[in-house]
Amino acid sequence: MNKDQVKGATKDIAGKVQQGAGKLVGSKEQQVKGLQKQATGKAEKAVGDAKEVVKDAVKKH
Repeated sequence: MNKDQVKGATKDIAGKVQQGAGKLVGSKEQQVKGLQKQATGKAEKAVGDAKEVVKDAVKKH
């Protein structure tokens, strides 16, 4: 697991927590911020996943 995958997963989880907290207190703004953080985290994790695929492909050749 590379640093992009870790950072992405962490942001995704933090976004879920922030979204849940926003729902709990009735804050649409916090819910939206949580969703944005989740999207950023998922994108960052996808970049990390792609890097791993490339790294594995290079190792095989």
